[in-house]
Parts: sequence; structure tokens; C-alpha cells
Amino acid sequence: MANEVQLRTAKKSDLEAINAVIEAAVMGWRLPERIKRLALPSYRYTEVDYEHIEFVVAEIADRGIVGVAGCEIADPGEVPGKQALLLHGLYVLQDMQHKGIGTKLLQAVETLLSKYACDGLLVKAQADAIGFFEHQGMQRLETTTPQSDYTYRFWKPFHPM
Repeated sequence: MANEVQLRTAKKSDLEAINAVIEAAVMGWRLPERIKRLALPSYRYTEVDYEHIEFVVAEIADRGIVGVAGCEIADPGEVPGKQALLLHGLYVLQDMQHKGIGTKLLQAVETLLSKYACDGLLVKAQADAIGFFEHQGMQRLETTTPQSDYTYRFWKPFHPM
């Protein structure tokens, strides 16, 4: 089916399309245009990022890549006493949002928790995405050190079957 969303592990050759999805998503955030333009370069990935970030892309046959999620092992101490997988980013093209693609990408990342022997998934969300992560059953973490803690942090424990 031409409009069916397929998930797969990203290849280095997908980098341009991944960054195009990220740019479109960031430019849709409810922030001043100048802030988005200044921040955008820090959201783009390079080939070097493939060394420590695992990417999953959502693709539609007649459209190409419409969403991407990247994850990596979180720094020790991000969630004290736990080994965490950090959702580095989850982006979906604006016209493809609210169609279940973000949920599918998040579920694909969750399947990697056992691969990396993690206790759960950590998300540092952008303000516009708070509702999405709450809807996914993630628990909001308290900000204990406002100077260094990311404001919108969420945790989902891993319960192996």
C-alpha cells in the first residue's frame, strides 16, 4: 500500500532526508522565528552521530522519510541508580502529525531497551511535545537542580516480559 508507514533502521544515506524532517519539525515549533533559526544547527545530525545514536525512520513509499527517532545510552546519573536509554529526538513532518507515526517511532525505540539492557526510557522533551509524551504514559521527572536539569524530562520504566 503506497500510503502505509514502514519503520526501518536509518542508513547514512538517509542523513539529508532526516535533517530535512528535523528542520521542518523545528520550524513548526511555537517559538520566535529567530530562536528557531539560531537553534536549528544544533538539531541537525552528521555522519559522526551514527557512531553513538541509533536512528529509526518512518517512511511512506511514495513520499519518503516522514519521521525519525534517535536514541542513545544516557549519561550515567541522568536517572540516578538506573541505566537509561535517552530518546535523543523524535520528529515528524507537520502534515503527518496526529496520524500515529510518532507513537510508532516511540514504540520502535522502546523495543531497543532490552538490546541495551536499560531500565527505562528517558526523554528530554520540547515544550510543544509535553502532551504527546504524557499521552504515551510517560512519567514527568522532578527538576531537582534547576540550573542543570532539563525542564521537561520524562521517564518510562521498562518491564521485560
